[in-house]
Amino acid sequence: MRRQRLFLGRRPLIMLLLALLVALFFGGMWLLSTLNLRFSEETLSALRERQIEEAFHANLDRIDAHHRRMEQNSWGLTRVAALLADMDAGEAEVSAALQQSLEEFADASGATLLLPRLSPPVSLFAYRDAGRVVVEPLESEGLKAEELQLRLNVWRAGNDQPHWTPAYFNTRINDAVISVSAPVRDVADRVVGMAASDWIADDIIRIVSGVRVTPSTFAFLVDQENRNLSSLVNAEDLQRAQQLIDEVSALELHREVEALSTEEGIMRRDLTLAGEDWSLYHDATRAGMVFGIAVPRAEIDAVLAPMRLVNLRLLVGIGLVLLVLAGVILFLVAGLLRQLRALYTDPLTRLPNRACLLADLEGGRAGSLILINVDGFKQINDLFGHRCGDRVIQRLAVRLQEYLEATDCRGCKLYRMPGDEHAAWLPRAAADGSLEAMVEALHHDLSGLRLSWRGQELPVQVTMGVASSWRLEAGEDTLLSSVSIALRQARVERRPYVFYDPTVRVRRNYERNLDWANRLGEALEQDRVVAYFQPILELASGRVDKFECLVRMLDEEGHAIGPGAFLEVARRSRLYHRLTLTMVARCLAALAETPHEYSLNLSGDDIIDPETSEALLARVAESGAGNRLIFEILESEGIENYAAVSDFIARAKALGVRIAIDDFGSGYSNFEHLLRLDVDLLKIDGSLVRQLDTDSDAETLIRGIVGFAREMGITTVAEFVHDAAILERVRVLGVDFAQGASIGMPGPSPEFASAAGKGRANPVK
Repeated sequence: MRRQRLFLGRRPLIMLLLALLVALFFGGMWLLSTLNLRFSEETLSALRERQIEEAFHANLDRIDAHHRRMEQNSWGLTRVAALLADMDAGEAEVSAALQQSLEEFADASGATLLLPRLSPPVSLFAYRDAGRVVVEPLESEGLKAEELQLRLNVWRAGNDQPHWTPAYFNTRINDAVISVSAPVRDVADRVVGMAASDWIADDIIRIVSGVRVTPSTFAFLVDQENRNLSSLVNAEDLQRAQQLIDEVSALELHREVEALSTEEGIMRRDLTLAGEDWSLYHDATRAGMVFGIAVPRAEIDAVLAPMRLVNLRLLVGIGLVLLVLAGVILFLVAGLLRQLRALYTDPLTRLPNRACLLADLEGGRAGSLILINVDGFKQINDLFGHRCGDRVIQRLAVRLQEYLEATDCRGCKLYRMPGDEHAAWLPRAAADGSLEAMVEALHHDLSGLRLSWRGQELPVQVTMGVASSWRLEAGEDTLLSSVSIALRQARVERRPYVFYDPTVRVRRNYERNLDWANRLGEALEQDRVVAYFQPILELASGRVDKFECLVRMLDEEGHAIGPGAFLEVARRSRLYHRLTLTMVARCLAALAETPHEYSLNLSGDDIIDPETSEALLARVAESGAGNRLIFEILESEGIENYAAVSDFIARAKALGVRIAIDDFGSGYSNFEHLLRLDVDLLKIDGSLVRQLDTDSDAETLIRGIVGFAREMGITTVAEFVHDAAILERVRVLGVDFAQGASIGMPGPSPEFASAAGKGRANPVK
């Protein structure tokens, strides 16, 4: 406030300085901006006109080039026809030549050959129909005999120029076309026929539609009979487009073809079309048509308009800037206050936010905090959209505010927390009974909350956590962390609300997880994450040449700790990626040191995460030992992203790696995995194998899995084979490999331990 008052006190002096600056710069800027405006307008105007003319010539050349190709095709057809006439060919030869010409020239939609002096006379027309060329007699096309005769007479008089027709509707192809025809002359230079190529109107419109000068520019071609083929046929506003086409047609530009042909350079005229000023650029084409581009004057002048206003903008802008500087100081102070308020206010509900709650709790005042969470809020957002979710938050905030006001709770304050949570602060200590009664009443009041959204009534259910400052133990964290623990406990136990109780050691779980995360991180840093190897027995030969790599963490004394203690913590932290790559390194080291085959478990997260999958595939490729490596995909986690998994499997198999489905037969078991994924081995889940000697259903299911796998050419492995009886059962059922306590327990090196209950060790290949 003192600084603000200081700014306010110097306000007259600041305004005086700003006025002097305005007076000093305004005159100079006026002269400078006027001179700059005049020069810029002249330069930009000339540049814009040159750009438009260059664009016009480029497109006119493109159209003339197409005309030239059409004429060349017709001349080529005349040469073929002349040879056919000299050979006195029949209709079949003429039809074949016509079909070949149309197949080789993709720009033409149709072709005609008229050879009246053949015996019998031949007149054929070829056109495209659904990707094939159809040749039919010309008479059915309905060409006027007098027009053909007139055209032949002109050529016989010595004029060899190709003849371009106006646009006409061709019933064969059900579209408008323009044709170019040329005379067929025999060796005596007599006109003995005619050859023609057709240009479909849609192709013409597509060419003129490719003209781009300004956003509203349109292009057109006008034929000898003033038919207008324009890019406006593709316009969104068809009514306005038709008006523009009609007004261009009314200009009768086709009458200017001769004049345009003798003039050098394009013609330009300014006119009004559809109540708007346009500049029209036009010239004659090779085919005797008029090509034109119409550009709105407003868009031509669009680059000049800012320059025409530059003087005023400079003066007004600089003047305003200098004048506004006088108020900037006050505005900044007001802005800082607004920002400070925004930092402590939720924009959706206008309630104090979490930052405000933390600031209010810093004083260590006695009271209770209620944290209210909307059940299934993510589903509401997914099903009905975020606008519906925002409405739920707003409606709940209003209901909570109404409840607190109705209870006449002095000093109570409602806060909007991140996500779908609200917090209610109840000051002063209260008896547990009265607080519980209040929370129960609040839950009852909120249970009747309904939201009408687009004709549907949505019930809004909440879960609450409650914590009181006088129930916190010495040295515990803040009230907010305690109430968050209570809310989490309520959600896990599916209870409407839970009071934080220090005797319930929920916090200890978090501390224990943090401890294991730290221990795992240290173990990774100190290279104390190792692989243990469990042998896999080939039942047919009684040999072991495969081992499964299993993760173990060594404590400070060198004792091995199983993954059950730290794996779940790793999954929820950033350590999982490092853990996976560490195990890949251990497995590849074993491959390099021994001749055995090794399998390694990969989770869905390992495969889907590009950082992990790319790194492990690169290491396998570098080792060159992929042919002795098996990746076990954990089927019990479910396989949902088939595209990513299939891509990973394909890349791994390219390195020689084989793929196994682990835990097959567990809760998510799905034979579709075998059909959609290219797997090599099936590891039958131990929950089925352990029941072989007691549950006939388990035996039936395993028999079915083995039979299906054998039909698919997939090898099977039985897990958790814990005694000799189970080992014998899986051998009888036709399982290929066995793994478990009966074979050997995991050890720190790939050596085959003695089987349980036996005095000898099974051989290791």
